[in-house]
Amino acid sequence: MKFDTQSLVARFAVLAVLAFPIVVTVPTVNAKAHDDQEAAALVQALSGSKVSLLEGLRQVGKGNEATISAKFEFDDNHKLSLSVYTAEKGVAVDAEHNVLKEFSGSPEQPAWLPQAEVFKDIPHVARASEQLTLMSVSHFTLADIVAMAQKRQKGTVFSVTPAVLGKHPVAVVLVADKGKVVELDIDMVTGQRVRGGR
Repeated sequence: MKFDTQSLVARFAVLAVLAFPIVVTVPTVNAKAHDDQEAAALVQALSGSKVSLLEGLRQVGKGNEATISAKFEFDDNHKLSLSVYTAEKGVAVDAEHNVLKEFSGSPEQPAWLPQAEVFKDIPHVARASEQLTLMSVSHFTLADIVAMAQKRQKGTVFSVTPAVLGKHPVAVVLVADKGKVVELDIDMVTGQRVRGGR
């Protein structure tokens, strides 16, 4: 019998999410981590980006490809990188039958030319599966949510991650404003900001 490794990993991730719902209820972004040294260095490095998070989302979120999270981060060489997670077949197709990917590359050139990587390891597949599941109940795309955040909060949006807050799907949006990090939790069904979340 021939085994498809990616399919097995995806099935394991979906079963893990269904069997252990606590996995989905733990936010992927820790509010207390916003003030650490790496976060401060990242906020400072954002000035070197020639591409916004919203532009990155719109660039890869075309056709059936659905964006499920995005962030600026440091790569293995401690260089600024823009990473966008996607579900190749869209949010209507579950993780087991989808292709979960990351587009990443330097945003410090006028054209962002990301490389695509298909997730095969359990941690990335599990995380992307959770994000796909949450995006499937949203009435908005991630680009819509980032555009909402930009209207509500001045500064530079540098991360958007689906999470569960009080049993509700929210998008955790991080915005850099004057060297500080502001977190907006936006309800993914209503589009309203969740007050006093975490």
